[in-house]
Amino acid sequence: MTIRPLLALVAAGTVLTACGSSGTAGTSSTTTSAQARTLTVFAAASLQTTFTEIGRQFEDANPGVTVTFSFAGSSDLVTQISEGAPADVFASADEANMTKVTDQSLTAAGAVDFAANVLEIVTPAGNPAGIASFADLAEPDVKVVVCAEQVPCGSATKSVEDFTGVTLTPVSEESSVTDVLGKVTSGEADAGLVYVTDVTSAGNQVTGVEFPESSHAVNTYPIAALEDAADADLAAEFVTFVGGAEGQQVLQDAGFGAP
Repeated sequence: MTIRPLLALVAAGTVLTACGSSGTAGTSSTTTSAQARTLTVFAAASLQTTFTEIGRQFEDANPGVTVTFSFAGSSDLVTQISEGAPADVFASADEANMTKVTDQSLTAAGAVDFAANVLEIVTPAGNPAGIASFADLAEPDVKVVVCAEQVPCGSATKSVEDFTGVTLTPVSEESSVTDVLGKVTSGEADAGLVYVTDVTSAGNQVTGVEFPESSHAVNTYPIAALEDAADADLAAEFVTFVGGAEGQQVLQDAGFGAP
């Protein structure tokens, strides 16, 4: 009589222990899997607003994934990647800097073009200097800021100078398009040359001045998963996501053109 109740209690305890163990193991497995999926994206400074939003949408579509970004001038990012900085994906603001990476066999596959952009003149809100054309930027009393020539926006600026025959004398040359924008919004410059998308993202802080010669310096943006990506499958999925419907909608809303 005393043995049967004891056996019943032991059996019940075994079932409870098994259930508890199973539940704990499942939770631990899920947590570990979620924590392991991290993606590091190196992207051109002009992509900061759009890629931050694309990254958020990618995380929503892939529970447990965390996307981290490093935004800078494309040439600076190429240097970092070449020197072994840990990155899974690279998105450049021009094809020339992407070519530097692919020529070193640092990409897992060929780069994919996903967007296009053109220059626009940016001034402080209200355009106090009355800038109306690209030629106005060469006036001696105009303080203009541009990107350094090795940076995609600087290379595009040089192309427009060559096409128009107008030579600019900038008060400073910056390492990224966001630095140019910062000089203008802070009032340190009368005007700068950035991308159309940067003018859009700055909103009422600035005034944009379009100029027809910008069509002679269209920048195409390529993206590629890197050879040393910590999670090759996830890197490839992000590249596909940027070129897919969700990513393209974000880019289009920000003013980027089709590649």
